Amino acid sequence: MAYIPRLKEEYNSRVVKALTEEFSYKNIMQVPKLQKIVISKGVGAAVADKKLIDYAVDELTKISGQKAISTVSKKDVAAFKLRKGVPIGAKVTLRGEKMYEFLDRLVTASLPRVRDFNGIKANGFDGRGNYNLGITEQIIFPEIDIDKVNRISGMDITFVTSAQTDKEAKSLLSELGLPFKKN
Repeated sequence: MAYIPRLKEEYNSRVVKALTEEFSYKNIMQVPKLQKIVISKGVGAAVADKKLIDYAVDELTKISGQKAISTVSKKDVAAFKLRKGVPIGAKVTLRGEKMYEFLDRLVTASLPRVRDFNGIKANGFDGRGNYNLGITEQIIFPEIDIDKVNRISGMDITFVTSAQTDKEAKSLLSELGLPFKKN
């Protein structure tokens, strides 16, 4: 028997029923799904020091369990001493089993390690059912060894769903365990 992540089983067994009752979908295919999670990290200081990109790619690879890639600038910006094609960040896109595993680790192990944590803000939705979450320190992830970190930096996590509205997406992400702040 193949391994199925805990959150994927929970989605299939409990979340689909809960969302169908809440929004009264007529077909099971109308129930929103989590399509992908994109973790990205901008490294502005990489213009001066190229090794910072390697550190960022390595950290994202450890956090996600999948090889991260470096992102390059699209155009020249003289004010930032930036040339087109210079690496300035790193990103990784998670789908399927790894996506559910990352979400499970984020909710159960990483977010509780944030100092003074009362939940994540509910205003990160984009109007099309996607949610953006900013993390200020990469050391909240247990995979990162704090002694080997050369500089504390943040990252952005984007949850892309198949939901049509922000309300549907918030319900989906809440059912999957993301702790939104109460208004």
